[in-house]
Amino acid sequence: MAKTSRKKNPEARMRLTEHLVELRKRLMISALAIIVAATAGWLLADSVWDLLRVPISEVAAADGRLASIAYTDVTGAFDLKLRISIFLAIFIGSPIWLYQIWAFFSPGLTRKEKLGAVAFLAAAVPLFLGGAIVAWYLLPNIVRLLTSFGSAEDALLLDARTYLNFATRLMFAVGIGFVLPVFIVLLNFVGVLSAATILRSWRVAVLIIAVFAAMTTPAADISSMLLLGGAMCVLYFLAAGICYLHDRRKHKKLAAELAEYELS
Repeated sequence: MAKTSRKKNPEARMRLTEHLVELRKRLMISALAIIVAATAGWLLADSVWDLLRVPISEVAAADGRLASIAYTDVTGAFDLKLRISIFLAIFIGSPIWLYQIWAFFSPGLTRKEKLGAVAFLAAAVPLFLGGAIVAWYLLPNIVRLLTSFGSAEDALLLDARTYLNFATRLMFAVGIGFVLPVFIVLLNFVGVLSAATILRSWRVAVLIIAVFAAMTTPAADISSMLLLGGAMCVLYFLAAGICYLHDRRKHKKLAAELAEYELS
């Protein structure tokens, strides 16, 4: 949203065509950033793939059976490395494309809204990455448990693309789950949810978290489910605490304004 002349346009409004031109500019910069970051992702892809294969190697060592990752077509290895490169590029280039999103919307926001948006991004990005890291540590336990249902006499041959999709979806799912408390705080700050409502709904929230943890991790893997569910519960109650302090400060400010109005 490029700024227009304040004298001719005091509200800095833009025509639809100007919005589209600005959007195209931001998208091109974001795409270029991801393409450049994909170069670094390509160099790191082999190391990341080696780490993702560790759970399969552990299964082979523990059960003494054949366990390996297979490519089902000639281009499988190249396609896998390209997918990992793009996956890494999204994370490496996140500061740039997140800034482009911010730069597109910020001219239309008030100063208070800009500060809120910055705080939202500052909290959401680390939480998402933290959730992805938790999923990374949960992955070996999940793989070990799910593959344990097979007989030790059976070979475990996993399609490389399917295994990569499984790992990345797990990381994205847990990452998004960790970001949800930030949305709760955001809804409270804009006046949609009160802290009292959030605290009254804690039983429903814990139930939803338990279902999410059970769906994300295997039901038989109690330790992983408790770790994930426990972390999300802590984040939920932390968000509720922030909302409580915000509502308390807001009520005090309102009471002070009413008292000043009555005195006047």
